[in-house]
Amino acid sequence: MSAEAAASICDLEFGGVQVKEPSEGGRWRGCWYERFVQPCLVELLGSALFIFIGCLSVIENGTDPGLLQPALAHGLALGLVIATLGSISGGHFNPAVSLAAMLVGGLHLMMLLPYWTSQLRGGLIGAALAKEPRQVMGAVVAEIILTTLLALAVCMGTINEKTQGPLAPFSIGFSVTVDILAGGAVSGACMNAACAFGPAVVANHWDFHWIYWLGPLLASLLVGVLIRFFIGDGKTRLILKGR
Repeated sequence: MSAEAAASICDLEFGGVQVKEPSEGGRWRGCWYERFVQPCLVELLGSALFIFIGCLSVIENGTDPGLLQPALAHGLALGLVIATLGSISGGHFNPAVSLAAMLVGGLHLMMLLPYWTSQLRGGLIGAALAKEPRQVMGAVVAEIILTTLLALAVCMGTINEKTQGPLAPFSIGFSVTVDILAGGAVSGACMNAACAFGPAVVANHWDFHWIYWLGPLLASLLVGVLIRFFIGDGKTRLILKGR
């Protein structure tokens, strides 16, 4: 396929808006990435986060027969990942939803299998991370994933132009609620070194204090890499910009 033909396809699929491009080949690379690859990456990431929160909330519910905590954690987590990532992939995070979307014309048939594959892989990753033993390393992993969810809500909701929206403050607040519901019993769901530092100084209690620096800071690096190289829009990404 020539670069000219590819550029025409991109015009059709993205509304035909004419913008000044550095090269038609570069434009096609960016268009192809955002049209076919990025949605699958987002489905994998969103499914991993959703399944991690869901599994952790059930594990931490223990023998308590109550369903309120897992129900809230699942529902809020799904709403959060849809609000944060849905404008990129449609926010399915469920093979059944993807099939329904395809049947009613909301997803191209060609993308159904890649979506399913991404969602199932995300589920495996999320479940594996949630199974981490509830010891020191489990607390570190929990802080990394929980802070990742929070940082994604902030960066994708307020900085990344493609996903910015007026509901960003609510998504950010809900991310804290979800994180505490799912991971409060594992690590305390601190997600903020300042929140750990102040009480540690006042109480003079420094046991495992490093966890609340290492976990959130690693999460910030992870989110930076994800957005800059994989799920950010053409203005934010450093590769395959297309414009």
